[in-house]
Amino acid sequence: MEPIKVGVISCSGEDCLGGTISRLAARKILERIRYGESVTICLPLFIAGGEEERGFAEAYPTITVDGCGKYCAKRATEKLSGKVTDVVQVADIIGKETAERTALSSRNLTPEHREMADKVAEEIRIKFDRIVEGNFKK
Repeated sequence: MEPIKVGVISCSGEDCLGGTISRLAARKILERIRYGESVTICLPLFIAGGEEERGFAEAYPTITVDGCGKYCAKRATEKLSGKVTDVVQVADIIGKETAERTALSSRNLTPEHREMADKVAEEIRIKFDRIVEGNFKK
């Protein structure tokens, strides 16, 4: 049986730290933690009409990673491709005030910021593993 691919759709918000942390955590899943098992979906392309992205989200399990309480990644995915499988809310992990701070460039990240991204990536991994262990079918 072919392994299940899981889509990770991160926030694209550039105006808050939660958005930056969500993208860093999603890249960590994609490149290190679940390399070859995960697929990232570009939210702006998805919203702009990316057929491939929308088709993947319709057919495969997806985890959205939202940087703030607006839930843009979740809302867009559900509006354009159907219900998401699970959601990671960065503010629940690093705190609302911290998540809503002004974003900073990834060049200026501190060890504390990297630790935040690690915590979020771990939460994504837990949800990812639950999906795969359940042999999820969308």
